Amino acid sequence: MELTTSFDPEVLALPFYEDSHRRLAEEAGAWCDSNRVLWEEIRSLDPDAAGRRLVRALGAAGWLAELDPRGAPVDDFRAVCLRREALAYAEDLADFAFSIQALAATPLLRFGSEAQRRRYLPGMAAGTLIGAFAVSEKEAGSDVASVGLEAVKDPADGSYVLSGRKAWIANGTIADVFVVIARTGQGPGPLGLSAFLVPASTPGLRVERIDAIAPRSFAHLSFEECRLPADALLGQPGKGFVVAVDLLERFRTTVGAAALGFARRAFDTALAHVLGREAYGATLFDLQLVKASLADMEVQLNAAALLVARAAWETDRGSRRFARHSNIAKVHATEAAQGVVDAAVQLLGAAGIVQGSVTERLYRQIRSLRVYEGTSEVLRMAIAGSLDMRRAARATAA
Repeated sequence: MELTTSFDPEVLALPFYEDSHRRLAEEAGAWCDSNRVLWEEIRSLDPDAAGRRLVRALGAAGWLAELDPRGAPVDDFRAVCLRREALAYAEDLADFAFSIQALAATPLLRFGSEAQRRRYLPGMAAGTLIGAFAVSEKEAGSDVASVGLEAVKDPADGSYVLSGRKAWIANGTIADVFVVIARTGQGPGPLGLSAFLVPASTPGLRVERIDAIAPRSFAHLSFEECRLPADALLGQPGKGFVVAVDLLERFRTTVGAAALGFARRAFDTALAHVLGREAYGATLFDLQLVKASLADMEVQLNAAALLVARAAWETDRGSRRFARHSNIAKVHATEAAQGVVDAAVQLLGAAGIVQGSVTERLYRQIRSLRVYEGTSEVLRMAIAGSLDMRRAARATAA
């Protein structure tokens, strides 16, 4: 049987993971194996139809169950990483659908009122209600503190009026509700931001579809005197920066997990090709340069898997420096995955660039992971800023 899961059993056996995670990995791989018909079906659909179909399927299969506050939500990012890795290996749009639904629901789980959680989360867990997270703007990407979308409070009834735009919003064309970060003006920069829940049906909200190199449900959002009731505020006023950064720091590790799934699928595809392709009186695998390329790919995959596992473990155990490890995991895993996918295309030659082939799809899909939820360049600055400067003092004193 063709493998559709990228899990390395030696990594799963490490103390970073518990038995529940190992069972989850087995179950996730089996589910991905059993749904090849679904993967073929959604590849024939447009991105919006595919997204809706996948969210419903994931909800029905229980992949989103932990988003339901009526159950027993678990703040388990090792589990989220394992799910993303399995889905990314099997079908990139499935990973996209799962990750954006979880991304949109997590602020509700962590900061929402009881009424807000009851209103939205059961449907999100069932896959019948689709969410999106709207923070980026054309003038404010990785720099969350630069958000300019304005939310003016009406003192008469406590409602808010939103005016401005958001850009490059994943699930923007199919979302039923948006978690929106806007400027309420309690203070400058990060101090003046608040988070809001904005139903897609809200008067004054306009969605503009945009296309990307890998087909997705992407959109710009326009808010034209968009009035929200007072209870649309998510969390405390002036704490929107905390909501956004808390979310992004946690989910960056999961982006690394998705990159690992993409890269391992590319590696496995390339390995199958070179083992079966005859050339120069032997197989491509027998060529020393091909072996060297595969070895380099395997080294990068192992390093990425370990960094993702460590970052997810640091997050789950409540480490005060989990964000540092999340940044490191995302930078290395996404940059390494780009190289692994490129090397896989090279090993397949002309077959690797045929439209619709596995490696061609992966080549388009992997690129965005180095950009969203913090570009590699911005995260490198954050990593440098988190260095332990005491090490330099010890070195010079020795």
